[in-house]
Amino acid sequence: MDKAHNERAKEKLEYAQDQVIEAISETMDLYGVTPAAGRIYATMYFKDQMNLDEMREELGMSKPSMSTNVRKLQQIEMVKKKFQRGTRKHTYAAEKDFFHSFMAYFCQMWEREVKLNMEAIAKAEKLLLEIYEDESISNDIRNEAKKDYDLLNQSKVYYRWLEKLVESIRTEEIYTFIPKE
Repeated sequence: MDKAHNERAKEKLEYAQDQVIEAISETMDLYGVTPAAGRIYATMYFKDQMNLDEMREELGMSKPSMSTNVRKLQQIEMVKKKFQRGTRKHTYAAEKDFFHSFMAYFCQMWEREVKLNMEAIAKAEKLLLEIYEDESISNDIRNEAKKDYDLLNQSKVYYRWLEKLVESIRTEEIYTFIPKE
């Protein structure tokens, strides 16, 4: 084996990895994380597992920054803490199944959207109905309340659809309609 040939191959390998790391880190804003967290995730993607010291050494970031970003990545299920016998250092591994990462993150976000908006709509509808049913209030205000009530009622169609979408993703029924290749 030619040592120079191996070194060139190693450089190409690192260059190829760097291309993907850069692309992933730039697009991680879709998942609500900073480019730094994206860089951590993308770097870990090519490794089996890493501890914070290894990440800091590889990426040149401070340990508190590493810790904060890794915690965020854990929250969105893109990084998992791994148990490693014989060491007190926490070791982490990147989720390599992009389907899982996508589904976990977007389902969390969509469920949050549905919950917050449906709760707000329920409260608003109650108030709007009170206004509409109160005949001592002017017809203009009552009609506006009715118009808003109907508008909110229409928006619930979207939130119920979004709930069904999340359910189809969680049960993997969605792959019947959009199969994995």
